[in-house]
Amino acid sequence: MSRYDSRSADPGSYRERRGDSGFGYKKEHDSSYRSSSSSKRDSDGGAETAPRKSELDGLTPFEKNFYVETQSIAAMSESDVEEYRRRREITVEGKDVPKPVKSFNDVGFPEYVLQEIEKAGFTEPTPIQAQGWPMALKGRDLIGIAETGSGKTLAYLLPAIVHVNAQPFLAPGDGPIVLVLAPTRELAVQIQQEATKFGASSKIKNTCIYGGVPKGPQVRDLQKGVEVVIATPGRLIDMLESHHTNLRRVTYLVLDEADRMLDMGFEPQIRKIVDQIRPDRQTLYWSATWPKEVEQLARRSLFNPYKVIIGSPDLKANHAIRQHVDIVSESQKYNKLVKLLEDIMDGSRILIFMDTKKGCDQTTRQLRMDGWPALSIHGDKSQAERDWVLSEFRAGKSPIMTATDVAARGLDVKDVKYVINYDFPGSLEDYVHRIGRTGRAGAKGTAYTFFTAANARFAKDLINILEEAGQKVSPELVSMGRGAPPPPGSLHLFQIMFTIYVICFLFLKHVPFVQLEIETLSISNLLGLTCNFVLNRRMVVLEIGEGDMVAVALGTEV
Repeated sequence: MSRYDSRSADPGSYRERRGDSGFGYKKEHDSSYRSSSSSKRDSDGGAETAPRKSELDGLTPFEKNFYVETQSIAAMSESDVEEYRRRREITVEGKDVPKPVKSFNDVGFPEYVLQEIEKAGFTEPTPIQAQGWPMALKGRDLIGIAETGSGKTLAYLLPAIVHVNAQPFLAPGDGPIVLVLAPTRELAVQIQQEATKFGASSKIKNTCIYGGVPKGPQVRDLQKGVEVVIATPGRLIDMLESHHTNLRRVTYLVLDEADRMLDMGFEPQIRKIVDQIRPDRQTLYWSATWPKEVEQLARRSLFNPYKVIIGSPDLKANHAIRQHVDIVSESQKYNKLVKLLEDIMDGSRILIFMDTKKGCDQTTRQLRMDGWPALSIHGDKSQAERDWVLSEFRAGKSPIMTATDVAARGLDVKDVKYVINYDFPGSLEDYVHRIGRTGRAGAKGTAYTFFTAANARFAKDLINILEEAGQKVSPELVSMGRGAPPPPGSLHLFQIMFTIYVICFLFLKHVPFVQLEIETLSISNLLGLTCNFVLNRRMVVLEIGEGDMVAVALGTEV
């Protein structure tokens, strides 16, 4: 029973919820409450100023600092801490950063949480958990930057359980205490599964709010009262505007995959949601990357935050993933895919990324016609279809799944052995996110990428990612990174014809430079091409790549 039990307005609500937080913290409401308003802006945190006292008038104080350092952690010297962080690639920023923990017992989690951790088979905290748990449990705002599959979900969920158990019970009409925002319904559902598993022993109730499904069950959950809500921004705003819930009780806010939410255009919705939450809340931002847009949003929402970065802040891929890049033409892709599947198909799960929903469906249809057990998932499919496809894929009944970026974002399917980038994504960040679907939780994985002339602008940065991870870089990709032409077979007809059109236009319009008395000119890297063309009196002959010739007749003499 919570120590705030006597203040509960509803004697029947959550009476069974456990109140033993498992921490030996002092009962210091005032210091915890005033901490948000007693400090000036952190000079290096880049966060908003502390809430003014007038903004906190009428708000019930709440507990948010639960961390008690164990003797073994207190005994760590500064050099021990630095060495531990160096070995585990942990970088920290902020004032009074707590030392990382080395084991689950060092955190001081309640026994029922430790039992769930043991049941899950975890042996030691991941780097983001080792540093993130002490930070989150101290009640400060937190920025966590870590790659996909790093264990960040539990890095914020387990402190959330402790946070909930220290708060007053819900009264009728109360909204949630913990709010987790996620970019996609798939990620939201996966977070809920973890919240249910680890929150069950303390009888914490949760619900998942997302679009694409009927509102009825979600509305009923909210009206009954739940302490944890995991939601996508759009559907949550719908529920708020329909007065099915409110955010007045939220004191622990999480934004998971903040970079993805901004990429998907959710910034206005996020700001609208955050503006409805009390200013002295604890806010945790989690992101795989730290672009300026995410930083700017964090500046408006966080106060005096800790910041923890796992690995280099520069974009890089998981070193447990073997990366293979194949230079191909668009027309070669399907045959290359089939040949690749013949080589690697062993019943393991294979995730194939496509640029478009149409491409997903067409390629999946062709694969099934050719006898491959493939299904597709994308935004045009209903939630029931998506859930069925995911269950078939997870169960191994259909071990090949094609997906678009949005549909697969936040996807957490264990034991994906291979990722295939059938289409190269529109950014290197998405490339890293995609291949991060494999090689998770310490496992090895393999990623194959089809790279065409249309992707040439990404060659240099892709090479950097490959080299940083110690991967082999093909001579063809190196040449493309230097601006040289891709192999002839990989050229798009569109590029060739557009280049021809530009050259012919120049000649027909008598552009001054073509009136020079020379017979051969070179245009370097026009739309990713390097070509030579030879003037004839009524013809332009282009040599593209290594000997491929294209001749175009001109309408007038040059």
